[in-house]
Amino acid sequence: MGKVRCGFIKVAAAVPTIKVAHCGHNAEAVITLAAEAKAAGASVVLFPELTLTGATCGSLYRQSALTEAAERGLQSILDAHLPIVTVVGLPVKRNGKIYNCAAVISEKTIYGVVPQLYGSDNFAPFTEADSGTIELCNQTVDFDSNIIFATGSTTFGIQIGTDSNQIISPAVDMATSGADIILHMTAEAEYMGSYNALKGRTVALSEAICSGYLLCSAGAGESTTDCVYMGSAIAAELGGVVAEAPRFATGNSVTYADFDTEAIEAARVKRNVVTDNNQYPVLLPVYASSGDIARTIDPSPFIPKSLDEGCAEVLELQAAGLAQRLRHTNCKKVVLGISGGLDSTLALLAVVRTFDLLGLDRKGIVGVTMPGFGTTGRTYNNALTLMQELGITLREVSIRAACEQHFKDIDLDPTDRGAAYENSQARERTQILMDIANAIGGLVIGTGDLSESALGWATYNGDHMSMYNVNCSVPKTLVRKVTEWAAKTEKNEKVKAALLDIVDTPVSPELLPADKSGNIAQKTEDLVGPYELHDFFIYHFVLNGFSPSKILTMATLAFQNAYTVEIIKHWLTVFLRRFFSQQFKRSAVPDGPKVTAVSLSPRGSWAMPSDACVDEWIATLNE
Repeated sequence: MGKVRCGFIKVAAAVPTIKVAHCGHNAEAVITLAAEAKAAGASVVLFPELTLTGATCGSLYRQSALTEAAERGLQSILDAHLPIVTVVGLPVKRNGKIYNCAAVISEKTIYGVVPQLYGSDNFAPFTEADSGTIELCNQTVDFDSNIIFATGSTTFGIQIGTDSNQIISPAVDMATSGADIILHMTAEAEYMGSYNALKGRTVALSEAICSGYLLCSAGAGESTTDCVYMGSAIAAELGGVVAEAPRFATGNSVTYADFDTEAIEAARVKRNVVTDNNQYPVLLPVYASSGDIARTIDPSPFIPKSLDEGCAEVLELQAAGLAQRLRHTNCKKVVLGISGGLDSTLALLAVVRTFDLLGLDRKGIVGVTMPGFGTTGRTYNNALTLMQELGITLREVSIRAACEQHFKDIDLDPTDRGAAYENSQARERTQILMDIANAIGGLVIGTGDLSESALGWATYNGDHMSMYNVNCSVPKTLVRKVTEWAAKTEKNEKVKAALLDIVDTPVSPELLPADKSGNIAQKTEDLVGPYELHDFFIYHFVLNGFSPSKILTMATLAFQNAYTVEIIKHWLTVFLRRFFSQQFKRSAVPDGPKVTAVSLSPRGSWAMPSDACVDEWIATLNE
């Protein structure tokens, strides 16, 4: 299951149309929906609270006729030999008490009975003294509120009804006992606004306990004497909704969700979540999940869901980091190269925000445009517009003559457009910035972004170097999005127009001469691949530690309408080879603020030897 589906396990929340207190009918509905879930490729199916009797029987739960009928209903499900892990609710009488329980079954075996911990109107609460075994359907099974179950590489615990309303939910103990997924069977009466509140609690709890969380609530057929039950089903994972049932269903419904158990484990490692592995789980049969992965994979994981809030936060964090460095060094001047490209534009916006925050004169920002052999009129004019309209000090230093002299000094034929031709320009620009900064007593602000750092797409000791890099944790897709957002919020029409044109300009280092029409001839994404793919790779490789095969699977889902599997695999291979081979550049990067969840700083965020071998990762991808 884990290898073929890369850690995704398919689960189902099944809400049958029941008849209150008719256990035979309800058992048949369970059999039908469990078989449907199995056919759809689910490994586990969860039913609502008190599935076999209905959740609205009231005082009838104290009737032996009902508890005995529920046991007969459970036996009929066992007799069906369903090859799927099934979690079904029923009342159980034990030692003179009646408990609200979940039975975990598969084929003809009951693997455990989990009682509601805190009880409710008609049911006894569970105490440690109640733990032990129970005789049910002629089987002796474990009876405890905190049993952890395992099926394959996945572990889960069960929460029942209103137990989730406690200040410390039983789900917390289950998660700390090693459960990756919490199955919550409940009977939530609905009223105006209740569903959104329920979903909010479910999502928040999945984030708090770092888990997957599947909720399945009673639905059609429940008594509407005083309340309405709509059969809610919500799957949440690590603070996000994975799947949910359509509202107001009137018949049987099954909602499928694919939980990413590897993502859950990665999140727990990242957050240093402490789990008590001394509790050995009850081992269940392993049923491989199959079928399409029933979830949406975000193709742009770095892009904030709330653009206004997220993009503003990026600039604020960049400014906060730079402001502290300027205060610490008592520096009131900075120097940065302005190319008219995305990265230098975002850096400039962050620097301007910093100077405004500190109450410094913007003239202390020295923007240097350094036209060279590949500079186009489009980028040059955008650079000038930004500097002039934002009120900073503008300097122009052409690098042509200096580079031509340098080519003579090192005996380089200028028609040889290899690495030396390109990198000498980047190093000349860096030298100019450093020397201007020394002359005015300022700091050189770096502009290289996270994507370039991951790919090593920078000239060593050229644009690779600065005195403080505000963009070092911002990937290219986010650089573009923040710049676009800044344009839409900009009041100066000239600045706005320049920003929007910069967003539309192809990404290029402009180190090779323009084409005959004066357009950019050297497009970065043609050479190293689409940044939207690389940023996706960076996020899941660095942040989650996913294997290349899993990243390929996820990228195929995320970009299924944009790229073929072969193209994605090609660029993933390029990413892996470059990421490993270019670590030596990341081992010597300047300071800069961690703005997103990913940083490649060697000072604590990403420790990797420069001579690590990529072969095992490529082999995994090729499998």
